[in-house]
Amino acid sequence: MINRRAFIKNTSLIAAFSGNSFDTLALPATKTMKNIKIIETDADFEREKLVRPFGFKGGYLTELWQVASQLKSDTGISRTGLATQSVLYGDADLFAQHTEAGGNALMFLVVNKALELIKQTPFSNPITLLDTIFPELVAEAKQLTGRSDLNINFVYNALISTDNAAWLIYAAEHNCKTFDEMIPESYQKGLSFRNDKIAIMYQVPYGMPVEDLKVAASEGYFVFKIKTGHPGSQSEMLQKDMEKLSQVHAVLKDLRTSYTPNGKLIYTMDANGRYERKDLLMRYLDHAKKIGAFDHILFYEEPLTEQNEENVSDLGIRIGADESVHNEAGAIRRIEQGYEALVLKGIAKTLSMSVKIAKLAAEREIPCLCADLTVNPILIDWNKNLAARLAPFPGLGMGLMETNGDMNYRNWKNMLSYHPAASASWTKPKNGIFELDEAYYAQSGGIFEPSVHYNALFNKG
Repeated sequence: MINRRAFIKNTSLIAAFSGNSFDTLALPATKTMKNIKIIETDADFEREKLVRPFGFKGGYLTELWQVASQLKSDTGISRTGLATQSVLYGDADLFAQHTEAGGNALMFLVVNKALELIKQTPFSNPITLLDTIFPELVAEAKQLTGRSDLNINFVYNALISTDNAAWLIYAAEHNCKTFDEMIPESYQKGLSFRNDKIAIMYQVPYGMPVEDLKVAASEGYFVFKIKTGHPGSQSEMLQKDMEKLSQVHAVLKDLRTSYTPNGKLIYTMDANGRYERKDLLMRYLDHAKKIGAFDHILFYEEPLTEQNEENVSDLGIRIGADESVHNEAGAIRRIEQGYEALVLKGIAKTLSMSVKIAKLAAEREIPCLCADLTVNPILIDWNKNLAARLAPFPGLGMGLMETNGDMNYRNWKNMLSYHPAASASWTKPKNGIFELDEAYYAQSGGIFEPSVHYNALFNKG
């Protein structure tokens, strides 16, 4: 058992078909900025086991660490931010190099290094804080992990709990009561919608039994996110990916939903950057056409490696960028290469970076969606706050986000109880959708309310 305390000393994008309603938000008044000084910090974590090994990016997870970081300002305000660590998502090579716990331990060291830097860095808002500390934290993380080629997403993932805590401190210091009030004025354009429905992407990992798909469809899920990029060589990966698609399509092809223009269920794919060449991806898509699955595909997320510079505008489907978008420059690069969707991961790459990408996407009329990191219930609502305010995704007429914690955590029911708004209707999927009402927007998904469970990590007497 690890002793945790001792461990560290636009509306033009909207499909015409939709029964969903949405509005643009009235933008809050400009806030008077002031510098915030953090004088005390702390961090702790809990290990949450998964139901079965969870496969993506060519590897498998068996547990996820839930990290809590607490910040206290010089005005006496204290807030706790949460994160779910996913070393496999952050850097698959580092994940493979260490034991699972060892990789998580390294990321937790980076969390604590971030806390040290935050205490040294007064900030006007969390975005400027991130910009200030990020270069030094990257250098420290490379030294701590011994990897000069450390993937930047590893560092972003380590920053989630501290970034969320900084946003909560910022909101309290400026008397912001809602998510909309909290977002600085210059970034509000990208998050100015008010969806009343968000379609849930139901994740299909490598080893999911076919029976689970049938159950999900019977419960009303109509968007299925198929994990591609199976373990093995490129040829082995492609073969397994095609076989998986055939299995999924055999179960879902004849089912219907009222939420799509043609009534067909929707597929999305996510290779997490495993395909080294576009020609392999084209062979996968050719297989989809052969079996009749191609017309079900809404988009394909991050199929190619980060280093791949091939243009994807000729593939006949929308391609989305995720891991390869570390910042605004990365987003522009992918847009110029024909990528037509951007994946926001406020729960994996920080809310601070996500609002920047959302602003850029809105200016270029590029649709966005929110993907999951198999996060805890509270973080789902951090992610949902983004998805709720994005322009409805083309072909759906509503927001779009992934959430898969309920199907992956052994302790999910207890984890739900840690959510301060656990009984709210908008925390519960209904026919594959989150339904959002005025109460949801007024409460901002409950993210401003303290979690008794996670705060107790710091109140042990």
